[in-house]
Amino acid sequence: MNAAEPSPKRQSAILIVPGMGSDHCAGLVSQSLKRLPGIAELSTSIASHKVRIEFDAEQTSLAALQQAVEQAGYQVAKAVLASTAGEPTGAEEEEQYLRDAWRRMWIAGVPATLIMLLMALPMAGVAVPGYLAIVVVLAAIPVFIAGASTHVSAWKALRNRTANMDVLISLGSLPPYFIGLVGFFYPMTSFVEMAATITTFHLIGRYLEARAKGRASQAIRKMLELGAKSAVLLRDGKEVQVPIEAVVVGDLMLVRPGEKVPSDGEVVEGNSHIDESLATGESLPKEKGPGDAVIGATLNKEGLLTVRATKVGQDTFLAQVIDLVEHAQSSKVPIQEFADRVTGRFVPLVLLISLASLVVWLVWGESLRGVLVWGATWLPWVNPELSPGLVGLLSAVAVLVIACPCALGLATPTALMVGAGRGAERGILYRSGTAIQMFKDIKVMVLDKTGTLTLGKPVVTDCLPSASVDEQALLRLAASVEYGSEHPIAQAMVERIKELGLELGALSDFQALNGLGVQGQVDGQLIRVGNARWMQECQVDTAALASQLETLENQGKTALYVSREQQLIGVVAVADSLKEDAQAAIAELRALGIQTVMLTGDNPRAAAHIAAQVGIDKVHAGVLPSGKVEVIRQLQAEYGQWVAMVGDGINDAPALKQANIGIAIGSGADVAMEAADVILIGGRLMGLVEAAQLSRLTFRKIVENLIWASAYNVAAIPIAAAGLLHPMIGVIAMTASSLSVIVNSLQLKRASLSAIHKTQ
Repeated sequence: MNAAEPSPKRQSAILIVPGMGSDHCAGLVSQSLKRLPGIAELSTSIASHKVRIEFDAEQTSLAALQQAVEQAGYQVAKAVLASTAGEPTGAEEEEQYLRDAWRRMWIAGVPATLIMLLMALPMAGVAVPGYLAIVVVLAAIPVFIAGASTHVSAWKALRNRTANMDVLISLGSLPPYFIGLVGFFYPMTSFVEMAATITTFHLIGRYLEARAKGRASQAIRKMLELGAKSAVLLRDGKEVQVPIEAVVVGDLMLVRPGEKVPSDGEVVEGNSHIDESLATGESLPKEKGPGDAVIGATLNKEGLLTVRATKVGQDTFLAQVIDLVEHAQSSKVPIQEFADRVTGRFVPLVLLISLASLVVWLVWGESLRGVLVWGATWLPWVNPELSPGLVGLLSAVAVLVIACPCALGLATPTALMVGAGRGAERGILYRSGTAIQMFKDIKVMVLDKTGTLTLGKPVVTDCLPSASVDEQALLRLAASVEYGSEHPIAQAMVERIKELGLELGALSDFQALNGLGVQGQVDGQLIRVGNARWMQECQVDTAALASQLETLENQGKTALYVSREQQLIGVVAVADSLKEDAQAAIAELRALGIQTVMLTGDNPRAAAHIAAQVGIDKVHAGVLPSGKVEVIRQLQAEYGQWVAMVGDGINDAPALKQANIGIAIGSGADVAMEAADVILIGGRLMGLVEAAQLSRLTFRKIVENLIWASAYNVAAIPIAAAGLLHPMIGVIAMTASSLSVIVNSLQLKRASLSAIHKTQ
């Protein structure tokens, strides 16, 4: 067998792990799985809580994969082989995880509240008979019942020689509980209340984080909800309604007004307008008729359509978009390497610091009492009268609970979740986290002309009649004779007549002369449409409009004379017109300090005219596809490794790959074929501006999150080790830190994507 060919025993598995809520968690899961033999590829997605694994079925199994994840301390909600089942969405498992977190929070919260009330009674002078026995029983509920999954996870992680977040919580709650039991035999301060409070606040934090992260990843769920749930098929002349999973390629689907197109397909019969805003970001519906492609999940506005399914299941446009967004959300950005190195060593380091703080207070506690005296002057929970051993225990527990690196692990993925999801809503698909980070540093934007800056099809731009006819009459005669031709210029004239609502004349004796023009009898009159050379051969005097035709050609347009019998009656010009947002987009890019360059195979005159219209800085015209790569290399040598290329993703594929960021711009149906780092569905040029802005905003949120999370841990751990931070305050602060990172990332959902230069 060729080494490049995949093994026939290679299989793909997808595991849903709802508790995998941060990069640190994902790292532990990956570490445990990689210990198994036969693991070929492995990727984790914090956004969808999925682990994708390519493995050799002869060396390991699905059950072994599941066991490895559970050994790392995480429960597997679902495990499937991708070859035997459709890919699970994880939505049901995430909802179940949220419900379980809610239930555990309340199971712990009720007895913990009662304990706090009992603690307040002695302070009010009310004695509570059997106080210790009561709080021991009440505390057992949050610590051992509601918190059972935390301790099981911690034990599995330690047994697997890893240390997850649950290890810190277990070590922060179990020892205080059991030490508190000594109070039944020897008079001492009770720590049972602290154990219950730490566990309860930890569970409250877990629920709030799960709920907040659900909001961060809701872009995926929204996309999943967009798809049709069923389809009406035409089988043997009858209408049959089936689940969307039952649709196969070739099925004829009936789509009524107001219904969603069930799957990607081609219109066989009927005419309508389709709302494709979910795919392209464009609000105006597009007209569709026989032969036109339609995208699954788009909305049929008014007509009855019969559509033949061309793509189903994971091959559809919507499924590909979801896959791309998930990939971007779960991929790592360069700045994350720092966070990964830190969190990978963080938990063992915290355990050492916790143990060291206990030893230091036990050995040198009396010498350090001045620290407690100083702290008591401004911190109400510091008691300088406590024994060194008690202070050591409190400081060790405080270090454990305050140092959970949840915030650091959430800093990058939550920002990527929201940023990639926000981009997808605007028709901007980042293929990776690296693309999101690098886009903000682009210095030069290279743009193809045809289909990128322009619409990619010719339209009538000018109609200059002579004194003997008016504009509409000229265009009607020219289009009537061109109706016999399949040339794009002819189609542009015919389309213009349809837009004006005019009727074509009766055509006969049509002739097309290669390189010259066309002629035919229109309503009994000989009409010619062609170039100056042909008009001269036909002895038609063109002097009256020669200067106007030359002006139009200097603007890069294709201008043609129109004659009736032997008399010149006008000039019609056709050109590939600019996209409506081209000028605005180029202006915004220049406001960012990004230099724009046009790279096209078109002639220099036409390219220069388009560049002048939109404000392009430099033009490279007449460049063959093979030469575009060399131009990109020259620009990279001149400006450094910060060159982006914008093209159609097919003809410009080599140049897109050579550029530091390749941006494919085109129709949503071609999304799977684009060889680029960023895809702009629908062809909106303002998407370039929005992509740049979103890159800057997302990276800014990542940096803010990392700074806050790092500063929090750097500042809090020494305070806790010094005995100045009560463990219960620590667990509240730890939860608040993680939530602040998530809330900060969620602000991306409300950030404006206009006037990008104002965000610099």
